[in-house]
Amino acid sequence: MNKWIFLCVLLLLSSLFLSPILSGERVEIFGYFESQFMGAGIKDRFYQLYTNKLRVDLQSDVSETITFSANFDYINYLGKKQWNILDFLTDDVTASIPREARPFYVIAFSDETFLDNAYIKMRFKPFDLIVGKQQISLGTGYVWNPTDIFNVKDPLDPTYEQPGHTALRVEVPLGSGSSLTALYSPEEEWKYSAKLIRYKNRVSHFDFHIIAAEKQWVFHDYTRLDTATGGFPGKPQKRSLLGADTAGEAFGLGIWAEFAYNWMEESKDFCELVIGGDYTFDFQTYVMVEYYRNTLGKTDHKNYGINDWMRFYASEQKAIARDQVYLLIQHPAMALLDLGLISVYSLSDGSAALVPTLRYSLSDNVDVFAYLNVNLGGAGKVFGKNTGSGGLLRVRVYF
Repeated sequence: MNKWIFLCVLLLLSSLFLSPILSGERVEIFGYFESQFMGAGIKDRFYQLYTNKLRVDLQSDVSETITFSANFDYINYLGKKQWNILDFLTDDVTASIPREARPFYVIAFSDETFLDNAYIKMRFKPFDLIVGKQQISLGTGYVWNPTDIFNVKDPLDPTYEQPGHTALRVEVPLGSGSSLTALYSPEEEWKYSAKLIRYKNRVSHFDFHIIAAEKQWVFHDYTRLDTATGGFPGKPQKRSLLGADTAGEAFGLGIWAEFAYNWMEESKDFCELVIGGDYTFDFQTYVMVEYYRNTLGKTDHKNYGINDWMRFYASEQKAIARDQVYLLIQHPAMALLDLGLISVYSLSDGSAALVPTLRYSLSDNVDVFAYLNVNLGGAGKVFGKNTGSGGLLRVRVYF
């Protein structure tokens, strides 16, 4: 047995049997098992990646004011576990890359066992204190979050759970719907450690946030390969952000907006903007639209270079094209079955992806999610046919 799996099992058993004895408190254990198939057709070949994921959550109320929570993830990968990004790109983008360097443009998957979250929440009269590895979710956008410097969502699966981040967070209620949040996430140097402060208030039917943050950021240069390390050079720099977001309801419409300006220590400053809205008709059809602008993106697909593509796939930036629109239409076809259609359209280069979706609940504890992804754009565009089309099927059982 893998030593990390053994350690996780040992910790789970220890928590289950020893914690109630030592503290007199009950430890709740829950989670899910997820089996997922993903396939993609690229250059006349169809590749497959299959994953099995076990997530185990622990939670214990140590006292009336202290709660401990944690979860472990084990993910097993089968199928094509190395995906070379150059296979998705056109010849004019890859032509300048030497043949000996091409194997290094790979995203690899290997079995993982890791502690995703583990934190203590302490509730005091003037504030709450949360210490440890925890989920940090910022912003009101559904697909894109300009104010979130910790996470990048998958536009085809934006509601999938986000990873934990080690931080110390203080939440201070100020009354009348307002609050203040301060957060610190350590790195090797204070200069590059993440620091954040966010103020929340409510006016009429809208919540408002103002946020200031800074964090270490790295843009790698994927046009140069360091043969000694087998990696691409990148220098850490400080990213400073000032932003705001809002969400609420007016005339039956859900409305949200989010904006952030980023000052970069070395590279070009940039800003991001999201504006969105949703509505549910009387016949239960749900419609949502979200517009996103990122000034790091390009307005002409002829200017997309290897750095644009690689930084996008490596989550160093959220977009390749400057302007995009996300559209979701969803309708309950029958009890426990929702059918939908997603379209992501690049206003900058005129390409689009069409994504039919299905969500079905086999029972209270079993969910099925599936989609097909068809790219309709010309070669070299964000949603160009050369980037491949495919699909995903996920079955999840909760316990």
